[in-house]
Amino acid sequence: MLPLDEIFVVDLSRILSGPLCTMLMGDMGARVVKVEPPPYGDDSRRWGPPFVDDVSTYFLSANRNKQSLGLNLKTPEGKDILWKLLERADVVVENFRPGVLERLGFGYEDVRRRNERIIYCSVSGFGQTGPARLRSGYDVVAQGESGLMDMTGHPDGPPAKMGTSMADIVAGLYAFQGIMLALLVRHRTGKGQAIDISLLDGMVSTLTYLATSFFATGRSPKRAGTKHPSIVPYEAFRVKDGYVNIGATNEKQWVNLCTALGFSELASEARFASPADRLAHYGELRPIIEDAVSKMTRDEAMQRLMEFDIAVGPVNTVAEILADPQIQAREMVAELTHPEYGPFRFLGIPIKMSDTPGTLRTAPPRFGEHNRAVLLDLGLTDSAVTALAAAKVIHAADPSASKAATPRVTGA
Repeated sequence: MLPLDEIFVVDLSRILSGPLCTMLMGDMGARVVKVEPPPYGDDSRRWGPPFVDDVSTYFLSANRNKQSLGLNLKTPEGKDILWKLLERADVVVENFRPGVLERLGFGYEDVRRRNERIIYCSVSGFGQTGPARLRSGYDVVAQGESGLMDMTGHPDGPPAKMGTSMADIVAGLYAFQGIMLALLVRHRTGKGQAIDISLLDGMVSTLTYLATSFFATGRSPKRAGTKHPSIVPYEAFRVKDGYVNIGATNEKQWVNLCTALGFSELASEARFASPADRLAHYGELRPIIEDAVSKMTRDEAMQRLMEFDIAVGPVNTVAEILADPQIQAREMVAELTHPEYGPFRFLGIPIKMSDTPGTLRTAPPRFGEHNRAVLLDLGLTDSAVTALAAAKVIHAADPSASKAATPRVTGA
């Protein structure tokens, strides 16, 4: 048994926020039918390089454990098929700009009238309400508008985007959580509901203690590199062969750090006596710590500080962390095999459950790969499916595309 066995999800989303949410549901056992428009399907299928054969690695990252239905919603027959799916669905996820699906006749109120148990999750840049609701919004826009970019980077540098699409990812995680909550409510009431997730809301929610600091002082946080606004030391320090992050958050850890780095006498100095004192004298303290660790390699600094139970870790490259024994032990790198482009590695499932763990069952689908299977399951005949394909109501990937047994990565 998987946690979401027998939950049927219609995925109308594309790119990252919605697909990440529905992939998490698929990992936990839900049946996910990804409805994709012609002629190419999800926009991210064409985002690259790199590509594995003709498949975007961006698309691969968020679409395992799904079936793909290539469906032209501009045709009456395509709309009829979508209605058949929505009438059976437990959940629908979409990330169009507000109003798009309403104009097509598939807004929440339209769907709820036919299926009162539907959980209808909408992800958008700015949400379904408010003066900015109709603006186009992408990850980078939300990161910048939320205040996050203004305080990311070094004081003498420009604002910096986070290295990953954090606004999309946070929105996808919140969408997943909202759907789980709505499923719990439906279990009690028998009724579904609408869920409204905004990329901007998600990014603003990550401000947490920074927002309360502003409310208390009226001062906006400034770019500070890796420095923490309240704790010293709690940042990255250069060593012989890279950087390590060091965090000492209480008095015991501060004393242990002084002992480990060979300046135990500083632990009792008045200028460093409390967290507030250490912050006030940051300009004096940081060079002392940096001088001590700069004489060590990463491994040496790690070994020395861990002996004294200090929180320390390397600043890894992506290559280094994906080969790390801890990540391997946690099964955070896994492999799936696609019948056309062969074996490929993916990130594993971060939610570890003792009795009903999620599983990686199927590789991300090719565009329209499951057209026939999905439509036959809806009760259409084989000849009707063939006729829909001939009329271009349903679409699939070009059958002449590469079918190499081993993945061929291009443009990496």
